[in-house]
Amino acid sequence: MRNTFSYLLLVFFAIVSTNAKARQTSTTNNLIKVDLQKKIAPMKPIWAWFGYDEPNYTYMKDGKKLLSELADLSPVPVYVRTHSLLVSGDGTAALKWGSTNAYTEDANGKPVYDWKIIDSIFDTYIQRGMKPLAQIGFMPEDLSSNNPKPYRHRWKPGDPYTDIITGWAYPPKDYNKWRELVYQWVKHAVERYGKEEVEMWYWEVWNEPNGHYWMASQDEFFKLYDYAADGVKRALPTAKIGGPNIAGTSSKGAMEWMNNFIKHCISGTNYATGKKGSPLEALLFHAKGSPKQVDGKVVMNMSPQMRDIAAGFRIASSYPETKHLPLIIGESDPEGCAACGMATNPENAYRNGTMYSSYTAASFARKYLLADDAKVNFLGAVSWSFEFENQPWFYGFRDLATNGVDKPVLNVFRMFGMMKGDRISVESNRMYPLETVLDSSVRGPKTDIGALATKDGKSAAVMVWNYHDADEQGPAEIVNVVLAHIPAKDATLHLYLIDDENSNSYEVWKKMGSPQKPSQQQISTLEQAGKLKCILEKRIDINAGKALVPLSLKRQAVALIKLDW
Repeated sequence: MRNTFSYLLLVFFAIVSTNAKARQTSTTNNLIKVDLQKKIAPMKPIWAWFGYDEPNYTYMKDGKKLLSELADLSPVPVYVRTHSLLVSGDGTAALKWGSTNAYTEDANGKPVYDWKIIDSIFDTYIQRGMKPLAQIGFMPEDLSSNNPKPYRHRWKPGDPYTDIITGWAYPPKDYNKWRELVYQWVKHAVERYGKEEVEMWYWEVWNEPNGHYWMASQDEFFKLYDYAADGVKRALPTAKIGGPNIAGTSSKGAMEWMNNFIKHCISGTNYATGKKGSPLEALLFHAKGSPKQVDGKVVMNMSPQMRDIAAGFRIASSYPETKHLPLIIGESDPEGCAACGMATNPENAYRNGTMYSSYTAASFARKYLLADDAKVNFLGAVSWSFEFENQPWFYGFRDLATNGVDKPVLNVFRMFGMMKGDRISVESNRMYPLETVLDSSVRGPKTDIGALATKDGKSAAVMVWNYHDADEQGPAEIVNVVLAHIPAKDATLHLYLIDDENSNSYEVWKKMGSPQKPSQQQISTLEQAGKLKCILEKRIDINAGKALVPLSLKRQAVALIKLDW
């Protein structure tokens, strides 16, 4: 059987030529048209946002390595969000747990501030040109109103998710001390990194207060927010702060939460100052999909995630005060629990292979379409996916790398990093309409073959995927990609591919026998297999501003066509 590379070469040389008649010949009905003259909007790097539960992984070996890779693949500063930055403890990392011990009290109840661990986290970002989406939370032990304890949880995969809810999830026993803690933190950040640097950050209060993460009322959360915002603004009046990062945004209860939060920030009585309203420079909410296991196979569901996003955009647009605010999807993922591996949650078996990468490509394209329709200021979508230090190889966590080896999904972000300039018009006769995805995801008899395209002064890029909710492999399909109005007579074509044979460390690991203690030579092989692979590089002629690039795309594959002239 011919391998992918030789097959693509055969198809490429058979179809791509300078002959106009040959360019119009199609061996398939799968057609994608890209018009470089039809600009839609600037290509905002909404994908260059990442987050994770465990802050102490940040400065560990594989955490530093992955952060360096994320910084390197992005043409703009990457924003990073993490939980538990104010949680009490010795900094020992664990699943869904982290601590910095930033705040304790002495025997007399006087606050003691210690920024050493937080500094090591933020230093790691700043050294790589990254920016914090700094989460103000959770509650330090000495400030927590929880009684009786415990304060720390001992959750492990397979345990009920609610087991993580302990003393850190409660309101402060003293709101003035809470405000002063936030003030001292922001003041310290300005002293350490400089005013201009910290002005580029975003600060946000807590996480999913409408869910298990907040063990108090809605009004009590508004009070928490007001006091935190007052502390931030007292330290740096030009700082940017927002919220509320609610969960399940499209549900009735979540929409009520978000509307009430906005109304409070616009015209409510500020609990901290007694004045009207509260600072709000960004609006944040979450969006999650919902995969299931059906007859032993994973079936994804993009619809809930897209509906959450549509609801968040719709709510923001409904108020004059928020319709132009930066919108940040604080967590935007195929499902909810990153630390729930496929051994305990078999519906998460999509995470190691190409299902995760093709879902990512297809879903981000729809995020852009939703923003276009809503005409909102969509700033970023945080992929709540990082790495889990010193855990089993390919355990099925929702992560970008395992033990320092990149997984296929990370290569989609490498592709995004090469897409610059403006988003341009794309037509595909096999791409599911946005309305269908919102209603029923990608469940039809055919796969979703779609594209996202960009153009800048001297290059163009087209990302193409072959996706379906059912996690199954399938034979390759030929997809003809026609690019029109190329402003050159010739160009260099680079073709990158993610499938079961390319840019895929997981398949290589399985062929090794799935070792849990791979040798150094095996690790080196896996590291190389985890990189984005260019399968074709060739100088091509452009005839009358057009080029036809045929792709052979297996089910779940993602390709990037890059033209430079």
